[in-house]
Amino acid sequence: QVQLVESGGGLVQPGGSLRLSCAASGSIFRFLAMAWYRQEPGKQRELVAFIDSGGSTNYADSVKGRFTISRDNAKNTVYLQMNSLKPEDTAVYYCNAGGLGVNGWGQGTQVTVSS
Repeated sequence: QVQLVESGGGLVQPGGSLRLSCAASGSIFRFLAMAWYRQEPGKQRELVAFIDSGGSTNYADSVKGRFTISRDNAKNTVYLQMNSLKPEDTAVYYCNAGGLGVNGWGQGTQVTVSS
């Protein structure tokens, strides 16, 4: 199984930026699809951004043009660059790894957008 550790969350003002990181263990990272999800209290977890093993990406409509997902296979790390943050982006953000029989989740990192 793959272990995932997120970092980079915090408190930011509306219009600000944050970059989340997710470090993965093991040697199969480059073969895995990676994604970022988020979850607000009392709501279902939703997909924010996705990147496959070849680098193709997809985004939720609510974050298109503001968020960018990327990966560094040499560092076993996936990133989520979040710009022009809005209060409605406030949530716990989770990293997910999938493929080759893997379905792993990180512990989550809190992002709070507030003035």
